[in-house]
Amino acid sequence: MSTLASGLRVAHPHSIEEAIAARAQNPGSRFLGGGTDLIVNMRRQIDTPNALIDLSRVDEMAEIVAKGDILRIGAGVTIASLAGDASIAPYKAVVQAAEGIAGPGHRNMATVGGNLCQDTRCIYYNQSEWWRSANSFCLKHRGDTCHVAPQGQRCHAAYSGDLAPALLVFNPEIDIAAPKGCRRMPLADLFVEDGRAHLSLTEGELVVAVRLPAAPPPSAYAKVRVRGAIDFPLAGVAVALTSSGGKVGSLRIALTGTNSRPFLLADTDRFAGRAVDDKLLQEIDRLVQKQVQPMRTTTASSNYRRVAAAALARRLVAQLAGQGAA
Repeated sequence: MSTLASGLRVAHPHSIEEAIAARAQNPGSRFLGGGTDLIVNMRRQIDTPNALIDLSRVDEMAEIVAKGDILRIGAGVTIASLAGDASIAPYKAVVQAAEGIAGPGHRNMATVGGNLCQDTRCIYYNQSEWWRSANSFCLKHRGDTCHVAPQGQRCHAAYSGDLAPALLVFNPEIDIAAPKGCRRMPLADLFVEDGRAHLSLTEGELVVAVRLPAAPPPSAYAKVRVRGAIDFPLAGVAVALTSSGGKVGSLRIALTGTNSRPFLLADTDRFAGRAVDDKLLQEIDRLVQKQVQPMRTTTASSNYRRVAAAALARRLVAQLAGQGAA
């Protein structure tokens, strides 16, 4: 383990086993992928680990490998590599999400695992130390009040990752390594509807890979944000749709930016066999608006993000059905 001029210690494991061991030997440490989220939080003193476990030398986490009917994406694969890999091309929503993440410099550093496990965001949380201290901090960090919902007991910081919804529509699984061994679970189970503790990982666990099924259905991802580049999504939507003769075969819709977790829209099975017409698109619009829970965590209004999410879902379903924008 090396020590930086700042006094921060950094371990450089070469395998998953070494990374898990280093984390266990250094309580209070954090795994480091590309650092595009963690390092910013450290500069703001939001996150103050006593050591970092640098994963950049763990080659087995930086591979995309097709095995049988599964495509395995290492958590250490960079966003730029993901977007440009030929094996990812059939998963169009994933490519579109990856290409829209931040800027080119970020995509060259940021990783799949880091994007999935990134911290939740809020205008009362992602601020400088002096700004947060002047507001008595918040429920998510060192405070006891959620400034978004002062009467509640839950943090409403929003999850704003782009990759999660784009992957969720393909029903993926993730591989997780831990001191007690490895396990596998649906990606959807990684996330919890709580801005302060939005990941179900236990102490020392590490997401090492995403497993996608082969032969993906047609898909697409789109988002709205303040600027045309760099910014996190105010609302992001991924859709996977199979259809025949203008009628729905299967439909999966996933959302990000509106809740404290990315999630699959519930009750979309009811659209199977239906024609993709104005009535169905209006029902999708209402279903999205009913299930999203945007709060005042960004500079955009909650209602705008709700309506934008619904409009994106409606538009993507229409496009995938070959009927143009709704």
